[in-house]
Amino acid sequence: MAVVAVIGAQWGDEGKGKIVDELSMHTQYVVRYQGGSNAGHRVVHDKGEFSFRLVPSGILYPNTTCIIGNGVVVDPKGLIAEMDELKRLGIDISHLYISERAHVVMPYHFLLDRLEEQARGADKIDSTQRGIGPAYVDKHARIGVRMADLLDVDTFRAKLSNILQQKNRMITQIYGQPPLSLEEIHGEYFGYGLQLRPHITDTQSMLHEAVFERKMVLLEGAQGALLDIDFGTYPYVTSSSTMAANAAGG
Repeated sequence: MAVVAVIGAQWGDEGKGKIVDELSMHTQYVVRYQGGSNAGHRVVHDKGEFSFRLVPSGILYPNTTCIIGNGVVVDPKGLIAEMDELKRLGIDISHLYISERAHVVMPYHFLLDRLEEQARGADKIDSTQRGIGPAYVDKHARIGVRMADLLDVDTFRAKLSNILQQKNRMITQIYGQPPLSLEEIHGEYFGYGLQLRPHITDTQSMLHEAVFERKMVLLEGAQGALLDIDFGTYPYVTSSSTMAANAAGG
């Protein structure tokens, strides 16, 4: 048994995807543990060339269980598009699982990311504007939506209603933009939850069992050490910890 973490030593683009692809042939689990769709791994495989933003690179190997962990912030629309493209290319995705504790990147995260970056002017931090930073802000402020919330129509509506009141005050009073619609967001994102329901589960227990059974687990990092929120080239960093120390918790 071994738990191996693949970590970038610079600012990303070090070739992690290729390394993970090679190691995935010999491992039972591949786990994304931080970041979101702001990072991409490109893999050249016998089945073609693939670019992964949220799906772990091990998805190309049908005997490898792939997990999007609780430390990842998930754009469900982007994830579904990525999954649909893999299915179109003949890739089996039945062995992909998403932590019920992973936080969801919501429409107001995308909007606030863009508005905040514009407001910085010359001091902008070159955000990818994929909503990652605002999603992590809500996670640590304890007001985030998690994947499990998308599975219950009433729980999701109640939580979203409370959050959206706060977000719409920011959007309208600070940035002078029109408010977002509760009905539209609720309908769209509950629909995403229905599509992803077969993949959303208690991945923490899955991994505890895997380690107990001495299975090989590969932790797939995104970005690189110099983009770490604490130890990177702050403030030009990402919003999550990219270091090995964070891998076990994500």
